[in-house]
Amino acid sequence: MRSSRRCLLVLIGGIGLLAGGLNLAPPSASEPAPQVWASTFSIAAYDADRKEWGVATASRVLAVGNCVPWAKANVGAIATQSAVNVTYGPKGLELLADGKSAAEAVKMLTEADRQREVRQLGIVDKQGNAAAFTGKMCIPYAGGKEGKGYVCVGNLLAGEAVITDMAAAFEAAKGPLAWRLQAAMEAGEKAGGDKRGKQSAAILVVREGAGPNGFGDRYIDLRVDDHEKPLDELARLLAKQVRRP
Repeated sequence: MRSSRRCLLVLIGGIGLLAGGLNLAPPSASEPAPQVWASTFSIAAYDADRKEWGVATASRVLAVGNCVPWAKANVGAIATQSAVNVTYGPKGLELLADGKSAAEAVKMLTEADRQREVRQLGIVDKQGNAAAFTGKMCIPYAGGKEGKGYVCVGNLLAGEAVITDMAAAFEAAKGPLAWRLQAAMEAGEKAGGDKRGKQSAAILVVREGAGPNGFGDRYIDLRVDDHEKPLDELARLLAKQVRRP
């Protein structure tokens, strides 16, 4: 998948203070790693009818789609955020491909991470089982909600309603998975979203053989990296690829 991809360096004023001075750099690093906080709200989900897996995310962070969403057809979908650990993406997909459930993958990833209390993670496996983890040091409001075929997670949110409204909107939505993900994100934003404001959003949906010209699984991979109304712009782009129900 995106094992070679790196998250853009994002400096968020004041967030480092809330991290309690944690050193997030690898012990062997020759230079200190930057503290990258993908404080955001996201949903990872599975469509059993279309055999699609997807992730949608939005944040007051530049290019949130470059580090939060990960997915692989017939394997699962992952959202990794807060003091983001991008290795949760490829490592998590490997665990799911090896037959681990979403709950098992969440447990194995977080237990192996000594900085897990600043991480947040949501996973849906190939059967649609969902699991989430929110570290105790994620910036409030922080939490998640698991449902049939989906999981919503968020941190630095306006309140719990962001998560509950996302879940309700996803469950009520009809049509293609991408638009159901979009509906969840729009509901989360309406409930307050990221309490700092808006900047970026993304949707990733995978399905076997659905990549360009039938190669790969990348069916939808749309990102709005810097925009005053990122979810509105994301919906505009999505409508060019998939008809809105």
